[in-house]
Amino acid sequence: MKLNIAICDDEQNQIKYVKDIVSEWSERKEHLSAFSEFPSSEAFLFDYAENRNYDILLLDIEMAKMNGIDLAKKVREGNNRVQIVFITGYPDFMSEGFEVAALHYLMKPVKKEKLFAVLDRAIENLGHKEESLVLETENGLLRINFSEIMLAEAKGHDTVLTLTSGNETAKIGINDLEKKLDASFVRSHRSYLVGLRHITRITKTDVILDNGALIPLSRRMYAVVNQKFIDYYRGKM
Repeated sequence: MKLNIAICDDEQNQIKYVKDIVSEWSERKEHLSAFSEFPSSEAFLFDYAENRNYDILLLDIEMAKMNGIDLAKKVREGNNRVQIVFITGYPDFMSEGFEVAALHYLMKPVKKEKLFAVLDRAIENLGHKEESLVLETENGLLRINFSEIMLAEAKGHDTVLTLTSGNETAKIGINDLEKKLDASFVRSHRSYLVGLRHITRITKTDVILDNGALIPLSRRMYAVVNQKFIDYYRGKM
């Protein structure tokens, strides 16, 4: 699973401490995590204005100017999906933390095992909200999670889907399918639509997927695919 994780704390040593724990958890669980670090609420909000694609926000409360509670309230105004975890040395704000639907409230110094357990819960919550679509296939209607789609290839008026669980032929044109998907997919060629999460490498002529498949990459699409791949793994989309 690809995760975009933000850590907001005005103490750099705390950011490093938390990031090290989350990195270890990510490796154990085989999640690909992109981290963004912020020394203040204002710095986070400046970035958040352009990039709302965070899955988990690990947030200190006592910071100069805007505190973590006020930041969480602003985030919650239009985002119920992001999992907010407060990591703080002050227990006084616990009731306010639950007002913003925080997943958990951990006291510093946070214990690794406790943070691991909270992160597991965050994944469960995010998994329940994973984006999906229902397509008509040769075998009837099928609900498919976006994360399962590695590749879509145009075949006449249909589209052959390479999924993590096997192949399916959908009764939909590739142009119409592209409109139903999100920014985590990119057109590498007029006949191919590729899931960015499943790309391992890009050459001048091919996109290589994590199953080893080589997908044609047209010359005019090289720059677009390359930039979207970079943005995706930096957590910018």
